[in-house]
Amino acid sequence: FLVFFTLNKFDTFTLMLSQKTLNSVIEIDGIGLHSGKKVSLKILPANPNSGIQFKRIDVKENNIVIPSVYNVSSANFCTTISNDYGVTISTIEHLMAALFILGVDNSLIEIDNSEVPIMDGSSKVFIDEIVKVGLKEQNVPIKIISINREVNLIEDEKFISIEPSKTNLLIDFEIKYK
Repeated sequence: FLVFFTLNKFDTFTLMLSQKTLNSVIEIDGIGLHSGKKVSLKILPANPNSGIQFKRIDVKENNIVIPSVYNVSSANFCTTISNDYGVTISTIEHLMAALFILGVDNSLIEIDNSEVPIMDGSSKVFIDEIVKVGLKEQNVPIKIISINREVNLIEDEKFISIEPSKTNLLIDFEIKYK
């Protein structure tokens, strides 16, 4: 949703963006695209500050896998995440996109196999199911990354730069190929 507002010099306001979770449990069954195996998953509400977590219920110990850039163990044909004990979850992209698009900050995803079901090949089924149960605002602010100083990374002829802004998020990029 979009919020438009205007302020004059006498107005003050506080805007807190709260963390969100699901109102209730979602159950989805399907087939893994790459494994061809039947898979059932539950998307459950979770407490504030718990983030998104996957729990392999077919694995009895050390079965929590956190979707993080640091836990990506493969990106061949799909994104696979793993934990320090070798427990993996693959084809997470469409489910993760649905959670991000709808602003879900906290959820536990229980899954009985190593691959998220492909459904229709998009995020639509996941989005539809989340919209059906609705979201619950949690009275805890979201975590926001603040860029406080310029950061540059240069490697050979490639570079990227991130600079602070007090007014907005502006992304400006250029790609040049020889």
